[in-house]
Formats: sequence, structure tokens, C-alpha cells
Amino acid sequence: MSIPQSGGGPIESFHQLAEYLEAGNKPKDDWRIGTEHEKFGYCKDTLNPLPYAGPRSILAVLEGLRDRHGWTPVMEAGNLIGLEKDGANVSLEPGGQLELSGAPLESIHQTCDEVNTHLNDVKHIADEVGVGFIGLGAAPIWTHEQMPVMPKGRYKLMTDYMDRVGTMGKTMMYRTCTVQVNLDFSSEADMVKKFRVALALQPVATALFANSPFLEGKPNGMKSWRANVWRHLDDARTGMLPFVFEDGMGYERYVDYALDVPMYFVYRDGKYIDALGQSFRDFMAGKLPALPGETPTLSDWADHLTTIFPEARIKKFMEMRGADGGPWRRLCALPAFWTGLMYDQTALDAAWDLVKDWDAETREALRVAAGKDALQAHVGNLNMRALAARALEISREGLKARAKPGAGGMIPDERHFLHALEDSVESGKVPADELLDKYHGEWNGDLTRIYKEFSY
Repeated sequence: MSIPQSGGGPIESFHQLAEYLEAGNKPKDDWRIGTEHEKFGYCKDTLNPLPYAGPRSILAVLEGLRDRHGWTPVMEAGNLIGLEKDGANVSLEPGGQLELSGAPLESIHQTCDEVNTHLNDVKHIADEVGVGFIGLGAAPIWTHEQMPVMPKGRYKLMTDYMDRVGTMGKTMMYRTCTVQVNLDFSSEADMVKKFRVALALQPVATALFANSPFLEGKPNGMKSWRANVWRHLDDARTGMLPFVFEDGMGYERYVDYALDVPMYFVYRDGKYIDALGQSFRDFMAGKLPALPGETPTLSDWADHLTTIFPEARIKKFMEMRGADGGPWRRLCALPAFWTGLMYDQTALDAAWDLVKDWDAETREALRVAAGKDALQAHVGNLNMRALAARALEISREGLKARAKPGAGGMIPDERHFLHALEDSVESGKVPADELLDKYHGEWNGDLTRIYKEFSY
């Protein structure tokens, strides 16, 4: 989750909120790729989640990255809670999940190099202190009571709020991980088309990356438990956003939606002020109960946008949010999949043609089915495996047309990053299926073996 935003003057009109989003417009030559991924840390001897502090801890890993790899510390109330370097940052999720939010880069080759460097650096430090990291969509064994709590004011407020608005908010916060990609748009019209494709095809990404079939030591009946968690979190700030497909969609329409999402907090002088359930519209009018008489700044608006969690969302860029965290090679496949669909106009048009006739009920049904059955899902006459095959075909053509070379020109484009996903479509099996096969087969129900066999 995001670190506090900074900068920006007072907000004096509704139009400034839309202008903030519109300021993300970039010419195609300036489009970039930002990859984010989270992973669970654990103590190798006990297989328990990492505490914040101690010899084997999240803090020990952060300090190692700071001291040995030149990262700048991010502090909150005297605690080291993140790192920054060269446009990237390392941050902590509520239960100690370690997240890399990568720098905006030009190609998948570069973003994959960034991921590889980060994971290698983390692994070297982790090995020295007896810590392991694993890429999964949900914690396979740990209960909520076992999870540590990171010393971040934002998370304390969110934890207190979650049970008021849903049943699985704390599960999301403390026991799930994702891989995401952030992409650019050139104009309002380009944003709208990309947003519609992103939402409609997010269930395909959920299916391809499904990797959370266990909960508290046994199968949970889902291929992506994480996807199921998001469906029961907070209807006011999650979901498939049917209004995005309606006439009149644009920056102002998204602002209208965001203004009606209840607030979590206001960040002032290094502290999070409780504004749970309060209205940003009231804040605009100087009537926020948490700060009576005060009006927001653009940094408050930027912070509020980070507390909205639909399957895809916009800030000054677009985030694809539907995939489970996973194994090393899939961390590069996720940005490749979406870049191929979004960054070539012919591919984007083809992707829209694939989904443009679906109604809101179909899109939501695909979302539900993807979490349960992954590539085996069916909705009406739609077959998820066939949809994934077509989406990958479009993405491949988009990456070929982009023609971004790697390895000093020896690799002509970025298509090879899709191989892991193409293998899944060919076999019909995603990571969750592989895990379940092992659990019911050679592991004989011993889920502790997942740490040795699937850690980074």
C-alpha cells in the first residue's frame, strides 16, 4: 500500500480533482511500466510469519537493504517502515508482507531486471538472518492471530474499520499478496478504453495467476482465495465499477465515484487522523468532522485515491489489481500481459472487441468464476481458458508490434515473458492447480512443504 503523498496546494474546486487525474496524460513515447509485487516473509526454523523487529524480522531485512544496497530510509514515528531509491520504493503491507513498487521503466526487460535484482538482494540478506520469502496469493497456514502488525498509523485505522463494512477486510490486509502493474494513458479517451479493457479482462488475469488455494492449512475450495476475499471486503470501494462502461465516462465521472468512497484518514504532520467513514465532499466544504473548518490539499486527494480498491483503478496512471502474488517467473509475466494489451493500439482495439458486448452481470460472473475455478471457469457460453488464450494472443501481437529489444538487441521483443502464461493455457493448469496436485499427491497433505519447494 502507498506511502503518504506530499505536495500540492489547496483544493478550491471540483475541477481540480479531475485535472489531477488528467495531469497523468502522457504522449506514447513517455509511457512507462511500473511493476509492484508483494511476498510473505517467514522464519525458516519455525515457519512462522516475521515479526517487525528482532534478529529475524522485517526490520532486519529493511536495514540490510538500506545499509548494503544504498536505499534511503522512510520513517514513521521513529520506525523504519520503507525505503526509496531511483524512483522505486520498498514498503510494508499490514502483516509484514514486503512490497517492491518498481520505478517507471520503458520495457519489460528493464522491469524484470529490477525484479531480479531486488529478489536477489532480499534473498542474500534473508539467508544470512534465517529468513525466507514466498510468493503466494494468500498465507497458506497462518491464522489471523499469528500475524504481526506493522507500526504504521494507516493500518491501525484500517484494521479498526474493516469489520464495520465487510467480513474479509482484515484477511486482505494481513494474509494476502498481489502482483500489479501500473500503466499510462495519453488522453481521456485512451484512459476510458484502457480502463474498460482492464476491468473486463481482470478476471482473465485472476484466473491465469490464481495461486491461493489454501487457508489455515487446508484447501479452501477456491483457486484464488485472494479474489474471493476482495469480494467480501467493502462494497463501497471494491468491485468491477459498472459506471466505467456507461456513456459519459471520463475523469469527472471517476471523481464523482471517488468522492463518494468513505474516507479512512487525513495525514497531517507525520500522523494519521481518523476520518473513518467520513466524506471527502464534506472535506471540500470545510465540514469534515475530523478537521472542522479545514479544506483538503491535492496531497489529501492523492492519499484518498490510494484508499479505493476496485479491480482496476486510476490515479495519474492505471493499476491492474486482479492477480495473486506468485513465483519468480510470473512476476515478469503480469506486466508483460497487460503491456501487450494496452501499449499497442491495434492490440487495445482487439481487446476491446473481445469484451465490448459483455454486460455488467457477465463481467461480475467472470470475476466470481475466476476466483473459484481459474481456467476451468465457464460463464454462459464463455470459456475462461479460451478467453485467456485469445487475450494472450492479442498481448503477444502487441508486444511484437512494440518491438522493444533486450539483451543488447539479441532478443527482438518482450514476447518471451508470456511463456509461463502460455504454458498454463496449454495445460489448463495455473499455479493453484500445481499446488493442489502436490498437496494431494507427494506432500500427502503436509502443507509445510510449500515453504521449502516454493520459496524464492
